[in-house]
Amino acid sequence: MKHRSGKEIRELFIEFWKEKGATHHPSFSLIPDDPSLLFTIAGMVPFKMYYLGLSTPPSPSAVTCQKCVRTNDIENVGRTARHHTFFEMLGNFSWGDYFKKEAIAWGWEFLTEKIGLDPSRLYASIYKDDAEAYDAWRAIGLPESRVKRFDMDENYWFMSETGPCGPCSEIYYDRGEKYGCGKSDCGVGCDCDRYMEIWNLVFTQYDRQKDGSLLPLPRNNIDTGMGLERLTSVVQGVDTDYETDLFMPLIEYTCKRANINYGSSAKNDLAVRVIVDHIRAVIFMLSDGVLPSNDGPGYVLRRLLRRAARYGRLLGFEGGFLREYMPVLLDIMGDAYPDLVENRAAIEKIIDVEETRFDKTLSQGMDIFDSAVELLRSSGAFETKGENVLSGDVAFTLYDTFGFPFELTCEMAAEEGIGVDKEGFDRAMQAQRERARAGSKQKKTSLAGDVYTELANDVSATVFTGYDRCADEGKIVAIISGGVIVDSVDKNGAEFELVLTATPFYAERGGEVGDSGTIKTAHGALDVLNVTPKGGLSVHRVRLLSGAVSAGDEARAEVDDERRAAVRRNHSATHLLHEALSRVLGSHVRQAGSLVSDSLLRFDFTHHEAMTQTQIEEVENIVNRQVLANTPLLVEERSREEARSLGAKALFDEKYGSVVRVVSVPGFSVELCGGLHVNATGDIGLFKITGSEGIGSGTRRITAVTGMNSLKTVQSEWALTARILGILAADETNVESRLEDVLNENKRLQRAIKESQSKELTLRAGDVFVKKEIKGLTLLAGKFSGASVDSLRELGDGAKTKHSPVVVVMASVQESGDCLLLVMADDAAVKSGVNAGALVKEGSALLGGRGGGKANTAQGGGKDAGKLGEAFAKIESLLNAL
Repeated sequence: MKHRSGKEIRELFIEFWKEKGATHHPSFSLIPDDPSLLFTIAGMVPFKMYYLGLSTPPSPSAVTCQKCVRTNDIENVGRTARHHTFFEMLGNFSWGDYFKKEAIAWGWEFLTEKIGLDPSRLYASIYKDDAEAYDAWRAIGLPESRVKRFDMDENYWFMSETGPCGPCSEIYYDRGEKYGCGKSDCGVGCDCDRYMEIWNLVFTQYDRQKDGSLLPLPRNNIDTGMGLERLTSVVQGVDTDYETDLFMPLIEYTCKRANINYGSSAKNDLAVRVIVDHIRAVIFMLSDGVLPSNDGPGYVLRRLLRRAARYGRLLGFEGGFLREYMPVLLDIMGDAYPDLVENRAAIEKIIDVEETRFDKTLSQGMDIFDSAVELLRSSGAFETKGENVLSGDVAFTLYDTFGFPFELTCEMAAEEGIGVDKEGFDRAMQAQRERARAGSKQKKTSLAGDVYTELANDVSATVFTGYDRCADEGKIVAIISGGVIVDSVDKNGAEFELVLTATPFYAERGGEVGDSGTIKTAHGALDVLNVTPKGGLSVHRVRLLSGAVSAGDEARAEVDDERRAAVRRNHSATHLLHEALSRVLGSHVRQAGSLVSDSLLRFDFTHHEAMTQTQIEEVENIVNRQVLANTPLLVEERSREEARSLGAKALFDEKYGSVVRVVSVPGFSVELCGGLHVNATGDIGLFKITGSEGIGSGTRRITAVTGMNSLKTVQSEWALTARILGILAADETNVESRLEDVLNENKRLQRAIKESQSKELTLRAGDVFVKKEIKGLTLLAGKFSGASVDSLRELGDGAKTKHSPVVVVMASVQESGDCLLLVMADDAAVKSGVNAGALVKEGSALLGGRGGGKANTAQGGGKDAGKLGEAFAKIESLLNAL
């Protein structure tokens, strides 16, 4: 068998199926349109609508190499030969075109003739009653002994409890006896590594009913999937996916950086494999627009990045290092995925920022670990054989929240002379898996037929004519009220939806709001409230003003041109802003979201730190200089490849067709965009930034206005300035110094008040503290009103100098009704077993809150000040129990 690279295998697969008549689709996004999935987990996911019969495919067959992410077995990554978070799925698909006979024959042809696998080492499994698949395998010459029949559990595919389903046939490769288990019954289906599944052919031909019966689908479909990494490992004759040329450059870079040899240490090998697997997933997620966050895809991204970073620390890496893998991965996959090259700067910057943040999280995790160890010591567990074990719940919190691998926690614990409760950790891990499974079972797909998908199959797509006009004629082809299609509406004030054959109304998309205006027929008048896209239809949300409207009526649609003009100004200004930000802040800036309305524009972008006032002003200057240049915009349609060669900016997660609309400000900016724009930059008017803020890790937001809204903003700011000058009795020349005088005077008064309160508390300390002697300890307890934490600490420090060993318990009820609780203990009290953190935790719980801290000082509180007496009594009882 000829040695082939992973890149070559990918290209061979695509070209083979193109020769068979399939349309090649570049990989779809990792973020699917299916709301029941966080990520694209298989090659068929982007085509799900076609299998459900909700949409008509653009061609009868297709081929893809689809990037996929799965994280259900993340703890197995690096431990096994073939578990990955990111992988590439080779797939060929057919909807009513070829079926079992061709799929099997062509699959065999690809593996044996194109790839060169030894036919004598290939096996097939089929559903036991699938005679058609059996005949197809026998027809290509596969011996009966190598066609294995299995039950429905092994060789039948179901999309869900009801809906499309069908038998499947899997192709296995015999890797040889050295990979086997040695059992006499070892064969296809055995759990050992000898017989490896490399390709799954699914024959989607039935529609399962609620009663379990199977009805034939209107057309027979094919859905296949073959992991590129797995096939490459077979072709290259290596033991694991990690030893293929899809991974080895990354592994070699890691080992060189860590000064280790791959294969010399199981512990190091695990760390290396986790890092190279996770960085592939992280980079591809970022390229598809996923940003680190605390939920959804962004949480998965953050977890993978931090897990990789933590394993890097195990190899001795200090500081950020993950961005260094970008050029290595580009050498491997940049040709196949040019988006990686285009988004390189942004990807590297986000990785850098997130890894820096993890250093802070790492410190927090270490604090949790240190506190847990300190609690073990203070509880006397170290003196009791078998009890010097770190809680499994603590280990799981470090793993799940702070990204600490369990092995790292065990190593840190061993250094402290303690063990870790692995059974407790495993229970917590299992509970998390069960919660995840329960959540996924409850998650239902919304990819089901509705009135819009049915309508889209019955009528032609709406023709949009609004790029060059604000009014047009069309026919009402459908009226939707209450989610159902109706013939007519005659109730004045009623709100409903309608679809026209052609419309000048822009449908809301890409952050740009939909148009509003009016629609008139011979018998009725309507207000258009909004327009949204539903598949290929523009759905107008309308309110009946007078008369009645019916399906089939001829209509005149007129857009509110004044409102649209304001939207156009803001949209074109957004393009100028995007380019200006890139020039001022750097090429890593990428659009992460936007809102373009008639009143303002809001632009979200990737950047790691707050903008300075100087940077904001520089961006404003660049945009306004372009406005003053009054450059005519150039709008043209180009192929996606041509647009890329022009350097056109594109949204991270937007899905584009093969032909794209390119909007340019010649000599300044080029973007892919389907929205509405001004004719020339001068139409925008004054551009003014009104806000700049952070909205998430590595993401910033700018709010701005244009045109008359800018004038209103400037007028409002001038009026506010005039009022402030009047209040301060100042003018433009001395307003800053006058304001500083007022603030300094306020600070002086605040200090005086604080000093007065502190003196009063100190003078009253002997009266307010209740003193008790408990087993050789002095307990001082006091309740205050409106005292700050700082004042209580000062009071406690003074009280500790007069007694020893001493515990000082103080509470202060604030004006809001909340209650502060502070416990302080001197060194002698701590040596006798007092732990202020444990006392505050118990007391705060009774107050309806939380608290904690170190053994000598801790604070907490709650909202139920009425239970202060119970809280003090609880603390006293805990001291009595020492």
